[in-house]
Amino acid sequence: MADHRRRAPALDALGSARARRERYYGEWLPEPVVAEAPDPADRVTLDEQVSLAMLRVLESLSPAERTAFVLHDVFGHSFDEVAEAVGRTPQAARQLASRARRHVEAGRPRFPATPDEQRRVVSAFLSAAVDGDVDGLLAVLDPEVTLRADGGGRVQTVRRPVHGAERVARTLAGFARMRTGRGEVADVNGTPGLVVRTTDGELSVFAFTVDGGRITAIDVVRNPDKLERVPPPPSGD
Repeated sequence: MADHRRRAPALDALGSARARRERYYGEWLPEPVVAEAPDPADRVTLDEQVSLAMLRVLESLSPAERTAFVLHDVFGHSFDEVAEAVGRTPQAARQLASRARRHVEAGRPRFPATPDEQRRVVSAFLSAAVDGDVDGLLAVLDPEVTLRADGGGRVQTVRRPVHGAERVARTLAGFARMRTGRGEVADVNGTPGLVVRTTDGELSVFAFTVDGGRITAIDVVRNPDKLERVPPPPSGD
């Protein structure tokens, strides 16, 4: 039991993040972890649990559901231990974990891409987005794709999720027409994503969920407070 108590600060941090999100301006996304894209032969994939999309799902759970899921499904504690942590019976703890698991499974791709496949899709997305090519974007977007963007009230962005390939493609093409800059493929929370820098100094980090060869979700972090640890561009850029 002492083991899960040692993890209490991490669980408390998730709860604090949820409270901050409820007071947040516009859409809330976790702070991304960005690294320069390595050679595919040398790449070590981070655990899927740390992907931006998965963190977003975890933080959408109730505190008790999230605690039950993390302690049981991630750290392997018994339901007796989970019950003590959440102040419920073991049966109730089992139900909490089951509900959380259904939410998590619903957010996972049915046919996830390999890192190389995702890198190809992201590169095609980048080429189309830079040119404002709606048809090119539609070629890589799932019909039911969702775009979320987090500006925190600091920079201009969409305040609510945008659903559907046509709307998402036109939104992104419009953004490209208003701003010039460059993008580069980078590891975002362990999977291929994008770092985009505009000529006026704005920074955006794109994380993608790819399912069956198409992009089903795009999470864009633009709040400067969440991007302070993004590595600078390679020398010479």
